[in-house]
Amino acid sequence: MSLSDFSHTHTPQSLAVSVKDLGLTYTTSIDKKPTLKARIKSLGRGKKHTRIVKALNDVSVDVHYGTVLGIIGSNGAGKSSLMRVISGIVPPTQGRVEVYGSVSTLLALGVGFNPSMTGRDNVYLGGLAAGMSREDIDKNFDAIAAFSELGEAIDAPMRTYSSGMYARLAFSVAAVVEPDILIIDEALSTGDAKFKEKSLNRIKELRTADRALILVSHALATIEDICNEVIWLDKGKLMARGNPTEVIASYREFVNARKSASSDEDV
Repeated sequence: MSLSDFSHTHTPQSLAVSVKDLGLTYTTSIDKKPTLKARIKSLGRGKKHTRIVKALNDVSVDVHYGTVLGIIGSNGAGKSSLMRVISGIVPPTQGRVEVYGSVSTLLALGVGFNPSMTGRDNVYLGGLAAGMSREDIDKNFDAIAAFSELGEAIDAPMRTYSSGMYARLAFSVAAVVEPDILIIDEALSTGDAKFKEKSLNRIKELRTADRALILVSHALATIEDICNEVIWLDKGKLMARGNPTEVIASYREFVNARKSASSDEDV
């Protein structure tokens, strides 16, 4: 993976992320909770039950600056896997990913946060993980704290936070950083309605010609409202890409067809 920082030199339609022939295969060990007898029998044989999962299969997509790309698909479609590869968290099994610019990632909520540390300390932890310098964080701390609306709880250990408070702090760090490329995975599904609205408005503010946003969500209405392009993944494959309304309509049709097919089987 090559990572080059062309910060503040982007023109609309210049490339932010290029994904070519991407494949990601996980090999998982299946723990079947063997009986004591079975464990004794298999001693020294080193026998393991493994299962190969193709999380992504030959996915190619370019994301240009000025694009707000929505990624949709059912659970297990490969959405989060794609985000993790683009973010550099997981190396691809095949293909290549090129990222042009600084990336701030808001994946599974609170990843990178240390629950035993205070919210304040975790702002620094999260900011440094997002590529900010300590000086940047010092400068932005008040804005992050204010956006999170945590008040005095910012100085309490994060293990005392509710999932909504966790979400608010994670979103605040990612959204205040103002990166070239912002990746948000299901961050808006947690938190109260008022904060969700505030988060949506913040994402809308971040939609500029010199920034690329990638948003993964099951909230199709949100995707349609915010994004100007959508891709639909199913079982690791790219099914469609294009106009949000059209891709979402195809996805809904597909999901309904699958539901009726499975209900026919049940009869």
